[in-house]
Amino acid sequence: MMDISNETKEQTKKRLIEVLKTSTLRIYETPYYFKETSVDDFYFDPEALAMVKDEEVWSYLIPMESPQNENFKIFSFHFKDGLDNSGFVGWLASSIKEELGSGLFVVCGQNSKKGGIFDYWGCPIEIADEVLGFINKLKS
Repeated sequence: MMDISNETKEQTKKRLIEVLKTSTLRIYETPYYFKETSVDDFYFDPEALAMVKDEEVWSYLIPMESPQNENFKIFSFHFKDGLDNSGFVGWLASSIKEELGSGLFVVCGQNSKKGGIFDYWGCPIEIADEVLGFINKLKS
């Protein structure tokens, strides 16, 4: 069941820093990019971290094929079971935007054996070290 929290901004920040500190952060070495195909041309790609569609395309988050693509540094979070992580994506994305000026993307999934919701995050390769440094600063 999704958590609903009634708390102040400072209480939320304190709770979500604890969520961040207890999460498992995985950093992917290989850059990834979004490959698009027509909705009619769906195929399963075992290399894809995510496959998402709209009315026109399937969008596959797959390992980089060319430096000419818009490539991203990928990292993921799995959360400790039992902690209220509601608001985590918005809080961390806003914190990174305020601190570094960079936007990010997030694709979420569900793994009940590892605390429920997990997130894949992507940021521009050019600012990846700064983004990960900022996350590590928040974790410490």
